[in-house]
Amino acid sequence: MNFRFILSLFIVCSVSAQQSLLTEKTQLQANSIVKNIPFTNIGPTVMSGRVVDLAVNPDNPTEFYVGYASGGLWHTINNGTTFTPILDSAQTQNIGTIAVDWGTRTLWVGTGENNASRSSYAGIGMLKSNDNGQNWEFVGLPNSQHIGRILINPNNVNEVTVGVTGALYSKSEDRGVYKTKDGGKTWVKTLYIDDVSGIIDMQQAPNDFNTLYATSWTKDRKAWNFDGSGNNSAIYKSTDAGDTWVKVSTEASGFPTGSGVGRIGLAVYDNNIIYAIHDSQFRRPSSGNKDNRRGLQKDDFKTMSTTDFLNLEDKKLNAFLRMNGFQEKYRAANVKQMVRSGNVKPADLAHYLEDANSMLFDTPVIGAEVYKSNDGGQTWRKTHDDYLDDLYYSYGYYFGHIHVSPVDQNAVYVYGVPILKSKDGGKTFTSISAENVHADHHALWINPKNPAHLVNGNDGGVNITYDDGANWIKNNSPSVGQFYAINVDNQKPYRVYGGLQDNGVWVGAHDAPEDKSWEQSGDYPWKSIMGGDGMQIEIDNRNPDIVYTGYQFGNYFRLNRDTGDQTYIQPKHELGEKPYRFNWQTPIHLSRHNQDILYLGGNKLMRSLDQGNTWKAISGDLTKGGKQGNVAYGTIATISESPFEFGLLYVGSDDGLIHVSKNQGATWEVISTNLPKDLWVTRVVASKHKKERVYATLNGYRFDDFATYVYKSDDYGQTWTSISSNIPNSPVNVIIEDQVKETILYLGTDNGVYVSFDTGGTWHAFSKNLPAVAVHDIKMQEETNDLLLGTHGRGIYKTNVVPLQTFDSGKVLSSSMTIFDLDAIRYYKRWGNSWSKWMAPLEPSTTITLFSTTSGKKEVKIMSENNKEIQRFSVAIDKGFNFITYDLTITEKGRKALMKDNTTIDINKAKNDNYYIPKGKYTVKIDGVAKMFEVE
Repeated sequence: MNFRFILSLFIVCSVSAQQSLLTEKTQLQANSIVKNIPFTNIGPTVMSGRVVDLAVNPDNPTEFYVGYASGGLWHTINNGTTFTPILDSAQTQNIGTIAVDWGTRTLWVGTGENNASRSSYAGIGMLKSNDNGQNWEFVGLPNSQHIGRILINPNNVNEVTVGVTGALYSKSEDRGVYKTKDGGKTWVKTLYIDDVSGIIDMQQAPNDFNTLYATSWTKDRKAWNFDGSGNNSAIYKSTDAGDTWVKVSTEASGFPTGSGVGRIGLAVYDNNIIYAIHDSQFRRPSSGNKDNRRGLQKDDFKTMSTTDFLNLEDKKLNAFLRMNGFQEKYRAANVKQMVRSGNVKPADLAHYLEDANSMLFDTPVIGAEVYKSNDGGQTWRKTHDDYLDDLYYSYGYYFGHIHVSPVDQNAVYVYGVPILKSKDGGKTFTSISAENVHADHHALWINPKNPAHLVNGNDGGVNITYDDGANWIKNNSPSVGQFYAINVDNQKPYRVYGGLQDNGVWVGAHDAPEDKSWEQSGDYPWKSIMGGDGMQIEIDNRNPDIVYTGYQFGNYFRLNRDTGDQTYIQPKHELGEKPYRFNWQTPIHLSRHNQDILYLGGNKLMRSLDQGNTWKAISGDLTKGGKQGNVAYGTIATISESPFEFGLLYVGSDDGLIHVSKNQGATWEVISTNLPKDLWVTRVVASKHKKERVYATLNGYRFDDFATYVYKSDDYGQTWTSISSNIPNSPVNVIIEDQVKETILYLGTDNGVYVSFDTGGTWHAFSKNLPAVAVHDIKMQEETNDLLLGTHGRGIYKTNVVPLQTFDSGKVLSSSMTIFDLDAIRYYKRWGNSWSKWMAPLEPSTTITLFSTTSGKKEVKIMSENNKEIQRFSVAIDKGFNFITYDLTITEKGRKALMKDNTTIDINKAKNDNYYIPKGKYTVKIDGVAKMFEVE
């Protein structure tokens, strides 16, 4: 008892520390002078983002909640036709699991995705809402980072059991099962395995909350390696509602034990029947059979002698070289000469085809396997005889769930890359994937009253079926795209490009309407131009149809969108060299000095002078050399070339190095010696305003370091100054300069975006229409001065920053009110009218942008050219930037004044009962400050 009291007290104290950090961010937003800068979400929607959990109303399945990995919590009351975001007021959009007590309408959110992916973001603990998300209460477990499952006692909404997966990249004693009996005020840890083994799944026996099951998962993720199995991955059972636990997956139980036990998911049919899906990392036994395929195989060269190689038939060798994509210069005659001279060994032909992420073993792992217990978990047996191939591939850690129908113990569903069902208790499986369903699956709900009705959550959003998977409906109205990178071109209207997690690369006009009208024509305004995990994009400014983009690990292409041509352009190492290492997010950079010149970063910097047709490494290894592991590491992560000088180059690596070359790559100098060590360099940016200036952002997320690292140098990186200033702790992903004003910087972190007007001295938080979502990329469109944010979870946002660019703190702050120039307004005679009485009238508006040094209520007056008042209304003004909407109406008195001054006009009442401002010159007056505008 004393132990529990002390532990509970510790947890409450930790909550206070976490609350302090969240309060800091909230106060910064509340006091920000840019809090009213409005952002607009421009989508896209049709490809959606990763779903991690579902909660469906059992009495009305047209109502349900969807939790997205990094896109927040969404609610639908019309079967997924539309969704409403309800977590936007919280300080994170990262979700691991959700739970709903439908009797009291209490919502619980465990923040921090539990899938242990390279893009699984940490959370802030447990959140709770009693008013459908209008308000959220922070209710503890601040150091949990990633949460696997929440179980609510159906007979007591205040009794909740939570499985904490814990930190993703480091050891943590905060893992385990936690329980509260007072609605989250205090917590007791009731199960702790060790500092690398968290709780990934928990399930309860139907109608019996006393009988609970939990699975622990031992894993070790580093930036360079992922080990998803261990001795302490196991199944536990509680018969007292989670107060105490007993390990049931013992050696005698029949369930796998030992170092190869990976992630385990559970499905409980009743108190006796339980299913488990296991990502087995044990190796398959070798068959001992040789590959009988004709021709030479890669492994043949690993043991081949020089003599045997030189005796190969040229025809046979050439066939191997062509079939395996060797460069044209590598053909039998010259390769034999290279071997004969000793410059190349036969084994180098095998190594040439192997990348830094090749398989480390001769035989594959067992992978997904399903087990069943008929005695409440005491004994287990595997349900199938053969391997469940083509389900998990090498990504079993990314899935790990199993479901059983509430009304049929033999109806079982498992999923990974496809989704499979079994009607014989897991003996055999069939696929229920479909052409309109994304391949990667993470959540499923089975209707207990109609078991053929399934709701599925996947990497592409939500799908619904009413015939047990024979046909699916796609429900993707939320803008929850997980963007890695974005870019824009200079067309009119300009196009926006974006690379998405597991959803390829898309392009659409920045002003494309995000509505359902496209369903009538069948032509969605955004188009997919590349598959895989979409990555960076560069567009030729001479011809916007020439686009460079690709997918993970450096697989890049040159596209001609006009002709449809697609050319693979990944650089290839020379025969005899070690293979290049390419980051998951391999950077590219199109030179602003010559649009034929393209840079691409592996562990060396590559340059092409001919649009990617041929490449040359213009550096040695610009990393620390990589580390042994199964994840590509020791790679270039960011590239920048100075707009002032061709060949003034900067690169940053994922292992903490920044280099500069002032001579087109002939020599390189390390300039990160005095910066924090080993952190991921997310951006190095050569200034567009000052030749010797450079910015750098570092990110410690892959060490579970959530500090903010932002630096500026005015001497080519010889010395650095921290400019993180007042930004609340959060890993930084991107920094850019304003293209017009040298002192303005924009910065994106894992939970928001900021602007500085004094080159990083002080930062102000954007928040209008922006949730606390990870911002991975920021771009500016040159002609419009639009600022675009590529978020990893909520699509793309846009705002215009002309008011910020015209903001002169010295001049503006000397006056209590500054009204910025207003755009001319195009008059339209249909204002207030519609072509049908059944249609909404056209109601115009314009925006009055101002900066105020004080807050309060203000009177806005619209004056005629003859200084007569034609409209007046009151508005609440905040300190800082304000955007006032004026609906272009005038009063009856104003109408008469205008018609008296100009007897040639007649102002008639519109069908919506309003008078609208006619053509002419007018003035806005606020607090004695005036600004003229014109209606044309």
